[in-house]
Amino acid sequence: MSTEPAQVDVVISFDFDAEEVWIGEDPANAGRPGTLSQGAYGAKVAVPLLLDLLHRLDLPASFFVPGRVAQRYPHRIEDILAAGHEIGHHGYTHTSPAKLTREQEEGELVRGRDVLTALGAEVIGYRSPSWDFSPSTLDLLVEHGFRYSSNLMDDVRPYLHAEHDIVELPVHWTFDDAPHFWFDLRSWSKTIRTAAEVRGLWEEELQGMRRIGGLVMLTMHPQIIGRPGRVAMLEDFLTWARSLPGVRFSTAHAVADAARSGTL
Repeated sequence: MSTEPAQVDVVISFDFDAEEVWIGEDPANAGRPGTLSQGAYGAKVAVPLLLDLLHRLDLPASFFVPGRVAQRYPHRIEDILAAGHEIGHHGYTHTSPAKLTREQEEGELVRGRDVLTALGAEVIGYRSPSWDFSPSTLDLLVEHGFRYSSNLMDDVRPYLHAEHDIVELPVHWTFDDAPHFWFDLRSWSKTIRTAAEVRGLWEEELQGMRRIGGLVMLTMHPQIIGRPGRVAMLEDFLTWARSLPGVRFSTAHAVADAARSGTL
């Protein structure tokens, strides 16, 4: 029996939500600058910090962006593209497809993609706001030429959706920053974890993945992971992960293409 570690593909992905995650949750938040400032931090401070980190480590990333965020911060989209990273679709507004009619969902899909492509992005991947689907989502993705989705938690390896020519790149809460760091203002009952705790969790899970092989989809949010102490932790974690045999870093686009061609 081989003792060699299994191949693990790591995708560094960011959901660049900015203010839209709060507006999508409650439209009244559009008039609450204190609330929105949490998202503005992502565009103002965090994205530049994260781009600097990726440059230092010479690693690729995939940024999933709502169309309205791209309209509000076109210079940040230009910065991401100029650095050689992928831009993916994350809705026009940050509204779950499960809350929309088919026509509304299609409008979000088309409008969001049009904004991103007008800024120079090749948009072939879709991450739903809230990782949620409607009964129409996969049909709409096929109709509008998308090639992959990154939303579901039913596997650790990429796979092709039955009856749809869409590759799924699985995600999981373990490798998402929000469950560990996002403060619950309503109840004050959710403790913010330390960066060291989250790094330990991510290291354990990555080591587990090296035993069986598959995809590690790091799913992070600039306004969350982009705090200075967390950026330092992320740099340490990525540096460690890159040193491990059998671990390779790719964009979501590249992993989806490899899965489709059978070369993963």
